[in-house]
Amino acid sequence: METTHALDELIFANRNQAYGAFALRRGYRGTINRALLVGSGIFLLGIGMPTVYRLFADKLPKDDQMIAVDMTPIQLQELKEEPIPIRAEEPLPQQATVRDLPPVVLPDEEVLEENLPPTIDELTEAKPGEQTVEGSGEVEEIIAPVESAAPTVQEKAVEVAPPKDDEPFLFVEQQPEFPGGMEALAKFLQKSLQYPGQAARSNISGRVFVSFIVGTDGTLTDVQVPRGIGFGCDEEAIRVVKSMPRWKPGKQSGRAVRVRYNLPIVFTLE
Repeated sequence: METTHALDELIFANRNQAYGAFALRRGYRGTINRALLVGSGIFLLGIGMPTVYRLFADKLPKDDQMIAVDMTPIQLQELKEEPIPIRAEEPLPQQATVRDLPPVVLPDEEVLEENLPPTIDELTEAKPGEQTVEGSGEVEEIIAPVESAAPTVQEKAVEVAPPKDDEPFLFVEQQPEFPGGMEALAKFLQKSLQYPGQAARSNISGRVFVSFIVGTDGTLTDVQVPRGIGFGCDEEAIRVVKSMPRWKPGKQSGRAVRVRYNLPIVFTLE
């Protein structure tokens, strides 16, 4: 230790010994020794912990000695079912009735006076029944709840009635048709369509969807373009549709009806 101090003093003989490096070098060996002792102690403690645990574990009570449970069965008392007293139903008061059986057609000689239907005066005092019974006079009138009647055939027909005359059909049994069929329609469009100059200069092509109503007489009304491509093509499609002749009207249940029809018109540059 003295040799180390003498070496440190010799190295820092001509230097400022108040500088921190001199103090660190003088206390370096002591710091190393303390760190070695502390580390060794922690290492030995970690190795010896299992041995210490086994020594104390033998003195702890085991699982079968910790709790003693009394498993003596308990005698349950049987529950006695007591009969529930049933109150006798009181007889309902008897209602006066007059014999009124369904009418049966008989020959005149077999008709008996006792089988004649009751008079109006008898029915006001009693209700019709299978036999004549004298009532007790204490019968209360029971009003039956009103039940909604089932819809008649006419009411069902109203529920599924077709739309009003001013509302066109979207789907019908027989669709409207251009005179001559689809081939004639294609020839008409090819002959009548004029490619707009603005669309040709802009190299525009595509499909214009035109919607219109085919009336009961085949006239086309309410011409619209739900989806178009612009550049004058939509206006040209409307012009051509309005110039068409009358169509064959659509039919539903054998009668002509107004139908909303959708027609795609293709503009293609050759």
